This record gives sequence, structure tokens and C-alpha cells, in this order.
Amino acid sequence: MATPIIMPKFGQMTEESAIVEWLKKEGELVAQGDILFTVETDKSVMEVQSFEAGTLLKIVVPPRVAVPVQTVVGFLGQPGDPLPAVTAPAPKAMSGATAARIVQVSPTARTIAAAHLPPATLALPVTASTGPVVFRISPRATALARRRVIDPAAIIGSGPMGRILEKDVKQYLEARGYHKLRVTPAARELAAREGVDLLAVSPGEGGRITLADVQLAVAEKPRPMSRIRQVIAQRLTQSFRDTPHFYVTVSVDMTDLVAYRAQLKQAGAPYTVTDFIAKASVLALQEFPDVNSSTDGRTRCWHGHINLGIAVSLEQGLVVPVIRAAERLTLQELSRHSKALADKARAGRATPDELSGGTFTISNLGMMNVESFGAIINPGESGILAVASILPQPVVRAGQIAVRQIMKLTLSCDHRIVDGALGAKFINAIKQKLEDIELWKHLTS
Repeated sequence: MATPIIMPKFGQMTEESAIVEWLKKEGELVAQGDILFTVETDKSVMEVQSFEAGTLLKIVVPPRVAVPVQTVVGFLGQPGDPLPAVTAPAPKAMSGATAARIVQVSPTARTIAAAHLPPATLALPVTASTGPVVFRISPRATALARRRVIDPAAIIGSGPMGRILEKDVKQYLEARGYHKLRVTPAARELAAREGVDLLAVSPGEGGRITLADVQLAVAEKPRPMSRIRQVIAQRLTQSFRDTPHFYVTVSVDMTDLVAYRAQLKQAGAPYTVTDFIAKASVLALQEFPDVNSSTDGRTRCWHGHINLGIAVSLEQGLVVPVIRAAERLTLQELSRHSKALADKARAGRATPDELSGGTFTISNLGMMNVESFGAIINPGESGILAVASILPQPVVRAGQIAVRQIMKLTLSCDHRIVDGALGAKFINAIKQKLEDIELWKHLTS
């Protein structure tokens, strides 16, 4: 009997996920422990393995379709096993303008369009009509648009209910001066393959549309963001819109700590600058517990544990692994936890629970030669610490100018629960601890 393959639930807050790639094909043998597919959640990309051996009989959910957790995405079993009647879930409705329109074409036209034109080319601009816009085009008109490598969306149809006919396409081509275009064969082939409208391509030198011109048009086509990047955009936009940010910046003299860190490294204790900043932040949060709070605008919630998030940059976006109950950890334990979580995040193995639940975040761009910057507070937190590079700068010490290793810290605060005085006291507490070399000698002894 065929065994259903279920979309797992990654983390308590995960309600839906999308398959990035099936690593097994229908009809392929699967051993116990083999990776069946990868899944993109709100936070990371996870691998899903098979808990039994068999043959992948059917793929129900294709890649890039978001479905609720516990949905049947495929079947595993032995060849010939009967399969239950499971309907593949339809892709979720697009947001924004695309949600306000639908497409209806004949089966023949749909096949031709799908083979040669991207989905966006069969979309009309949103109008003020009360119902959805229905795009109608005849098979002959679709075939002509395909041969000429154009987008028929802008054509006004003269057929019943606005259906685009072959003659409408011909009139459109004539009005746009299509027959005057000089297109190289390679450019035409690429445009057809990538769904680029030749009428929208700007000719290069000499008025010819060359391969380079089409390649530029392809590069400029809108590309869907990864689910992780979409979630980042949504949440940070919400935070910046709904949270009144204010910023406090201090300059920290890191000269002594940098020298002491070099000594520790030679002795076999390779602490990073982020480790010291993380520990100093935890100690300061213990002194000022109000900063370790959050608000929904009506109530205020103080968090008993310091769940410290440390931002990690990945190719597909920024993630924030969270060190839970960081106040219980020594500097050495904090360093070990931070490195392990960062390595898991970069390898795409961090779980959603390890990437959520933070109460305060550190964002370090020190390795990027940055003088200072301000970060956006993560939703559910009241502050984030932006760490800039350590740079040699002239400073006045005991009435004399000296060159010291200076690092700027900028604290972004939620002004609803952290006022200016509290923010200033808190960030200066971090500064004082980083400059107290005796503290670090005690914590590393």
C-alpha cells in the first residue's frame, strides 16, 4: 500500500512551507534516510529525509507551491501500489495586482502560451471594474504572438467579449512598426525562450536588436524573491512602520580589548569581537531589564530570559539565530553557542525554533569596513545593537592626541517602552564593560 509523504511542521509557528526542489524523481528508488526534497520555510531551507525504503510513486506538490503543514506532497511505496485520489493543491493566489485578474484561454492557446510566454505576459493591468479582468485570446492569435515573440497583453481585442483575434495581432504589429525591427536570430531565439517581448527591447547601436540587448532585457525582468527574503521584507517593513525608532550612538575604545583578544588567541582561546559584545550586552540587559521587553502598543511584556539573537548574512537573506537563556552562559559557552548556531544557519540546517524567539539582537558589520549604521528592530523586541568596524582614529587622552582603535555602537530603540535616557544608560553600560579590561580578564580566567 502506498505511504503518503507529509509536509512536516518545522517549528511551532510554521503554518505553511514550500518545496524548493525534489531530489528524487517519480519512479526512482528511495532508500531509508535518503533526502526526498528540500523545504523553504519562513526562516530557512530544510532537508526532508525518507523514513522508509521504496519507490517514489507520485509527486503531488511541485516545487515553489506553498502548502499548509501536514499536506500530502507525494506517495512512496512499491510499483503497482494503488494511489489514493489526492488532488494537487492549487498555487496560492498571488498578492497585489495579480490577485485582481484571472486568465481564460482555450486549451490549445494555453499550451502554446505556457511553452513560449511567461505567466506575466498573459496579465492585464488592474482596472477599476467591480469584477476580475478576464483575458481572452484565440488560438490563432496566440500562435501569431508566439511566432513574433511579443506580449499580447496590450492588444485590444475586437472579438466577442473583447477576445483578441489574429487580425488584432496583425494590426497591433503594423501600428507598432514591428516589421521594421532588425533582430538577429540569436536574439530572437533567446527572447522566445525567456518570454521577452521584442517590442519592449531597446535596440542597440545601429538600430539592431542583438543578443546583448535581449540579455539586458532578461536581466531586468522581475524575479520572485525567495520566501525568506519575502518574510524579511514583510516583517521589517511592519517593524519600521509600526515601531517608533530612535537611535543612540557611542564610540568605544577597543584598543585594550583588541590587544587582550590577541593574547587569548595566541593562548588557544580564539574569541571573536562579537563574543565580547554579546557578553557585554547580556550583562547590560541584566542591569536594565526594561530593555529586555516588548510591547504590542497596549501592553508591555518583560522577558525573564535573555534570548540573544545574532544576525547572520546568507546568500538568500539575513537570518537571526537565537541563543536562548544567554544570561546563564559563560563567555566561553556563549562563544561556542554563537559559532555553532551561525555554522548551522550558513549550512541551511538551523531549525525555525533556533531562528525565532529573540528578545534582543546584535547586528555586526564590523568586517565590512563600516563607520556606523542603524539597524531596524526585529518585531517582538525593543532594541537592536548595530556594531560598526574597529578603526584607528585620533582621540584625546589626558590632554594628548593619540591613535586608538575605535568602534561605534548604535542602539535602535522602540520609543514606546525605551525612552532616551534609558537607551543612553543602556548603551553606555555596554561601552563601559567593553572598555573594562579587568572584567574580561576575570571572565576568561
